[in-house]
Amino acid sequence: MLHRSTRCLGGGFRKKAGDEIVRLGHSQTRSIQTRRYATITESSNFPKPGEQLHGFTLKRTKHVPELQLTALHLEHRKTGAEYIHIARDDKNNVFSIGFKTNPPDATGVPHILEHTTLCGSEKYPVRDPFFKMLPRSLSNFMNAFTSSDHTTYPFATTNRKDFNNLMSVYLDSTLHPLLNKDDFAQEGWRVGPENPQKDLQGTAEHEKLVFKGVVYNEMKGQMSDASYLYYIKFQENIFPDINNSGGDPQKMTNLTYNGLKEFHTKNYHPSNAKFFTYGDMPLTDHLVQIGQQLDKFDISEADRVIKLPIQLNGPRQVTIEGPMDPLVSKDMQYKTSTSWVMGDMSDVVEAFSVNLMTSLLLDGYGSPFFQGLIHANLGTEFTPNTGLDTSGKLGIFSIGLTGVKEADVSRVKEFIFSILKNCHRQGFEKSKVDGLLQQIELGLKHKTATFGMQLVQRLQPGWFNGVDPFDAVAWNDTVEAFKRKYAEKGYLEGLLKKYLLNDNTLTFTMVPSTTYGEALVSEEAARLNEKIAEVTAKAGSKDKAYQLLTERELALVEVQEKARTQNLDCLPTVHVADIPRKMTSKTLRDSQIGDVKVQWRETSTNGLTYFRALSMFESLPDDLRALVPLFTDSILKLGTKSQTIEQLEDLIKLKSGGIRASYYSSTSPTDIEECREGLSFSGFALDRNIPAMYDLFRTIIQETNFDGPAAENMIKQLVNSDAGNALDAIASSGHSFARRFAEAGLTPESGLTEQIAGLTQVQHTGALASRSESQGLADVMVKLKKIQQIAIANNSNLRVALACGPESVLENEVALQKFLASLPSTTRSPGDRSPIAPIRGKKTFFPLPYQVYYSAMVFPTVPYVHPTGASLSVLGQLLTHKHMHHEIREKGGAYGGGSFAKGLGGIFVHYSYRDPNPQNTLKIMNDAGRWAVDREWTAKDLEEAKLSVFQGLDAPESVNEEGMTRFLSGIDQEMEQKKREQLLDVTTNEVKDAAQQYLVQGISQANIAMIGEQKAWPIEEDGWIFRSLQVTQNPAPKEAEGILG
Repeated sequence: MLHRSTRCLGGGFRKKAGDEIVRLGHSQTRSIQTRRYATITESSNFPKPGEQLHGFTLKRTKHVPELQLTALHLEHRKTGAEYIHIARDDKNNVFSIGFKTNPPDATGVPHILEHTTLCGSEKYPVRDPFFKMLPRSLSNFMNAFTSSDHTTYPFATTNRKDFNNLMSVYLDSTLHPLLNKDDFAQEGWRVGPENPQKDLQGTAEHEKLVFKGVVYNEMKGQMSDASYLYYIKFQENIFPDINNSGGDPQKMTNLTYNGLKEFHTKNYHPSNAKFFTYGDMPLTDHLVQIGQQLDKFDISEADRVIKLPIQLNGPRQVTIEGPMDPLVSKDMQYKTSTSWVMGDMSDVVEAFSVNLMTSLLLDGYGSPFFQGLIHANLGTEFTPNTGLDTSGKLGIFSIGLTGVKEADVSRVKEFIFSILKNCHRQGFEKSKVDGLLQQIELGLKHKTATFGMQLVQRLQPGWFNGVDPFDAVAWNDTVEAFKRKYAEKGYLEGLLKKYLLNDNTLTFTMVPSTTYGEALVSEEAARLNEKIAEVTAKAGSKDKAYQLLTERELALVEVQEKARTQNLDCLPTVHVADIPRKMTSKTLRDSQIGDVKVQWRETSTNGLTYFRALSMFESLPDDLRALVPLFTDSILKLGTKSQTIEQLEDLIKLKSGGIRASYYSSTSPTDIEECREGLSFSGFALDRNIPAMYDLFRTIIQETNFDGPAAENMIKQLVNSDAGNALDAIASSGHSFARRFAEAGLTPESGLTEQIAGLTQVQHTGALASRSESQGLADVMVKLKKIQQIAIANNSNLRVALACGPESVLENEVALQKFLASLPSTTRSPGDRSPIAPIRGKKTFFPLPYQVYYSAMVFPTVPYVHPTGASLSVLGQLLTHKHMHHEIREKGGAYGGGSFAKGLGGIFVHYSYRDPNPQNTLKIMNDAGRWAVDREWTAKDLEEAKLSVFQGLDAPESVNEEGMTRFLSGIDQEMEQKKREQLLDVTTNEVKDAAQQYLVQGISQANIAMIGEQKAWPIEEDGWIFRSLQVTQNPAPKEAEGILG
């Protein structure tokens, strides 16, 4: 999996420019288990530095009390492999092995190697043991990541047997892979007939020869994402010593099988490896298993060179061409950014300080760069490289805009320097610095279920580039060192001057080209012809070349087919018997304050209170629903008549861990034709700040100012930003958009979701963005105020859930009573909701300029409480692991494909992702039900499918998620327990019956949606309906119609 482990916007404090603060160093402190915590992390339980254990030497240890962990740094004596173990009272244990993999070129050899290492090894000589382990495990995370200069293989599980099983597979796969040539052809690239089976059917004409390969098609899909394209081309220019590790499809076909093997031999060696384990399992057990593997190797040299970006000794400018976005106005298609190379990121205190300084410049809608660039209408959104990149030895800071007009491109850099000079002159307010430090404190207290995985992903990029992981994990030491430096007057302003008040910059601009897509097609065709010509020269003629390529393709198909029935007894597994029949229940309590029902979860929360409220709509017209995403976005960005958004953001950072608003909908667990919708509000804060957090909620919901030209201008900016991101959002999650549209006609709730978060919303946003200045958004502002009037009230339409420590229940109850008393008791009905008529048996195609396709086929099924729901869930896993993955990914070359049942939604789904062969995929989907009915399922098949279901069902929960299934969906613990028993008891006959009833007999009720480039297929004569998302320029204002009708 290609992983941009890199460039965290705002440098680690932020997810995205303008978003709430991201809390680093999430803690899973368990104060009620002090004795166990002390036992696990007590330094006396570990060997002393210098001691040797199972081939390793312990170099040092560090106790980090604020994170309630002890870190140990070891080195393997024979190979020099480095190993970090984090001992912590957390049952969700993590393992990762990683290698420094500086890419020698842009062929994507690190990425293709990441895929092929997982296709079979010496100890596990079966085809694709990684994917075959997915249904033999109870892991809650399994993956592999290719980053810019390193490759990692992490997993997480709470089961000790499962941990040892997966570690064995991961170690053997990475250190002793088979690297078969067939796997290189399947995962990397090859040339072959588009559908080799047609030649066997005696068709008159040869099938078209095409490039194939899972990674090849994955990267074609990535390159269809203009944001990714901008980002990777920027990286190539500021960091030319690090080639595109994911692979450029235009260069990928230069990679040879021998080149792949040589890269593995050179880089996948323990001497070039870094190991990481985390959790409550004993270090000694890990060392025994890892040491046995590493002792087979001797020390080796590898390319561990830490690459550096270019030296900027003055201004540089680079301009490249990129694709046009059909969903955005033609005069707002430019992207441009300015970048500086910063200091040494191995100085963690200075890195932290620069990180904080850039966050002050970028964080929030009141930040200097947002106000000075986006609010000034120079662009619609920050570029994907915006922020501080601390993943390398030297940091890189970038700031840029997308949605820029051609005439404004040169002005962007001028405005950037003007903002920087103004910030240096005025200085940074102490309250804003305090707000960021408050977020760190809250982050240390917040208990998450994925702390270990977050930790490894935060430590590894720096670890591979010279940052001491012990320094990086010692959070309080870093913060205290910063505070001492900050006490010196002008410290942050000095850093701004040191790094940014100079013109040693790279200005990188992407200009839109109307011929960009055509040029890609022409280049690929010419490159394909060259490869065919090479084969022809060796074979002697075109016909012989075609025959040779077809024979190779059919031989690969035969290998893939044999793998379906391959004996997998060598692979380790856990068993259904390892799954407890009784679920782990959480104690919940209900109360009522007036007409408002309150759910309480009293547990250890480290002095935090978590709040969530659902405000139900009784009846919401479609034209208002279409604007709910804009409303929930705008109330955290507009400000009030008495407070600017900058002032509100400062208060939010000082008084809470972030507050959020979003649309909510849920299907009834007893009837898929019933649903409810409303608004969801959530946040958390220190117990002492709960009254202040409630006041912030009341302020943003009831007092956000939608009046005046300034408010309308801000709404226009939000609309333009959403419209500008739409095409890239579809490129990265096209299968989800296709699925949502297809589902919209099956159940009422799915229809609502499509209006809010689907292609219907994309088109609606695009239509608003294309309005002229004279048309304006006055009608939208009126509707937003209507939503504000019905957003929340102190009546029976409001429900609240609180999670807090037992010691803070009384003060929380008092604070909640005061909050509710401050709300209006009634709201005025906004009108009548239009019923969503069922639409079934429909095929819809959305033409968009992508090089690959995204598709979904969906079927209506049963409500959550129906006993057949368990059979459908198991059927989804059986089809994914035994059929769809094999046919769509391995043979078809798509990056992903599978099936699943939406238990609460009452829908069964087939999908494909970044798919080069959509016509064949639809045939596979269409026949999947019959295949499942005819298949003779074994007891082992059934067990693996059940294990896959329980991976998600029993995954650890963060403290703020406990009790949320009941609160959000109405599924109580009794329902959950019954469903659990039904899942454990499903039989093969029940699976076949479900497939027969809902996938075979129900095929006429299925909806299909597909996204991609329109070619000779599909055609209207086959029943396809074509829907364009491209908006016309400056349409007249009208009521939202969507694209469902």
